[in-house]
Amino acid sequence: MGKNVAEVFPPGEFLKEELEARDWSQVELAEIMGRPSRVVSEVIAGKRAITPETAVALGEALGTGAEFWMNLESQYQLSKVRSEPNTISRRAKLYNMFPVREMIKRGWIEASSNLDLLESQFSNYFGISSLDEKPAFPHAARKTSYDDVSIQQIAWLIRAGKIANAVSVEKFTQSKLTNAMIELRDCIEFVDSIRQVPTLLARAGIRLVIVEALASSKIDGACFWLAKDAPVVALSLRFDRVDNFWHTLLHELDHISHGEGQTSPIVEVDMLSDDIDLPSIEKRANEAAAEFSIPKAELEGFIARVNPLFTDQKILGFSKRLRVHPGIVIGQLQNRKLIPWQFHRKYLEKVREYVVGSALTDGFGNLLPANL
Repeated sequence: MGKNVAEVFPPGEFLKEELEARDWSQVELAEIMGRPSRVVSEVIAGKRAITPETAVALGEALGTGAEFWMNLESQYQLSKVRSEPNTISRRAKLYNMFPVREMIKRGWIEASSNLDLLESQFSNYFGISSLDEKPAFPHAARKTSYDDVSIQQIAWLIRAGKIANAVSVEKFTQSKLTNAMIELRDCIEFVDSIRQVPTLLARAGIRLVIVEALASSKIDGACFWLAKDAPVVALSLRFDRVDNFWHTLLHELDHISHGEGQTSPIVEVDMLSDDIDLPSIEKRANEAAAEFSIPKAELEGFIARVNPLFTDQKILGFSKRLRVHPGIVIGQLQNRKLIPWQFHRKYLEKVREYVVGSALTDGFGNLLPANL
């Protein structure tokens, strides 16, 4: 047969060699096969693919079997789509490493059919020199699991960091944070007061940004630092309820007050998880957030007087006396497992509209430029 099939030549070249070896013309082969002569000439010229019918005729005429010609045709057709043998495996690696579709959909990465450009965009986004390098992002975060930080979470954190640079704030000091906490206490009674939160934090030098969570990221919020004196609180609002908003925000502010989240990641569970086996700093941040809203002594006194009859009237009376939203009371009672999760849910008001309208937001219908 002359040529090695592995070299993937067009089937017509093999057919041409067969005719030369037999000293047959194209017309003679066509007559033997009972087919028009143009069929043979177009196969030899590479203008016609070998069909199963043609393969059977060639196999009988040349004594090779139809499979030989079908295999030649299959190998040749496959070779034409293997011009870049690593393209599919490279793309599979990219999709396996990163949430490609979602990041493109969110506008964080620009869609491109050029794989080199796409790989370059992801390397630049995650700040890595190659796709073999593991991305990292120093932070403290409230999330569901203590496992390693997922790539979805790192992508979310990096996006939060990018847009935080666009937020104007005063110079951060611990004394300003202390003053801001006093002002924040006046905002926890009514949900519409949440509109004031970004401004109050900005005066203290803290950037507040909202970034809608990526699928499966399971992250509520995080604190990190753009510089030594430039703290950021990022919230996902994945649980759109007043108690989660305040607990997450206050938790992260406690980390900032202790200067945490500047080096290695501190991973925290979300507010629906138990405190069992939490690191000490996480227990401290949880306790500080709860104490800020409802002093522990006040809550335990209320529980001692009322338990197990937590009626609407008693909850509303307690929350009004403390000037705290009743949803926060419900959240703490649920967290202590004193009332079922399905009870008093009407007080767990949604807050997203108030936050998104006042803080720089990426997601929930707001698409910010990718280069922020």
